[in-house]
Amino acid sequence: MTRVKICGITRIEDGLAAAESGADAIGLVFWPKSPRFVTPDRARGVAERLPPLVTVVGVYVDPAPGDVEDSIAAAKLDLLQFHGEEPPDFCRRFGRPYLKAVRVRPGLDLLQYASRYREARGLLLDTFVDGTVGGTGIEFDWGLIPRELPLPVILSGGLNAGNVARAIERVRPWGVDVSSGVEASKGIKDPRKIAEFMRGVRGADVRSSR
Repeated sequence: MTRVKICGITRIEDGLAAAESGADAIGLVFWPKSPRFVTPDRARGVAERLPPLVTVVGVYVDPAPGDVEDSIAAAKLDLLQFHGEEPPDFCRRFGRPYLKAVRVRPGLDLLQYASRYREARGLLLDTFVDGTVGGTGIEFDWGLIPRELPLPVILSGGLNAGNVARAIERVRPWGVDVSSGVEASKGIKDPRKIAEFMRGVRGADVRSSR
């Protein structure tokens, strides 16, 4: 079964909508330049209202160590996700499992990248857009993903209800990550789009199991 993370949650009601739809995880963005940025206090408010068994992920771009520690303490984060140039020793210093995000582009050696971050729980593969870090709503060429990657793949980048089934059937990722594809506006999720996205994921899972 393909795991699902709904990222860029900024409101309690959106976190609850993600959980009620069957999402496995939500993402809280602690990068101040993002339109989906949340403070540690706001993140705490969301995390405290979630039902059990929903993984809470903190998302960062080249953060100061103290900012990561503050957000972990506030929101009781289960997993960290690093989108910048953080080296492996930085990613593992916080006593939490982590994902390393990669902005995929031609010429990038994903096998070498996976080897460098071999302690990561997985690689989150996102779209490379110059000057932008995540949340682009743009799909990348899934043919650039080698089949023999040694880490679980979390597929991101331009996913929505219209293409997620095709993405799962093509890439067979461990999980998928969506943000802009289920939004009414930046930082505001649409429960209907979340439900449609989840139906696309589960439909692909059913076809893959036959």
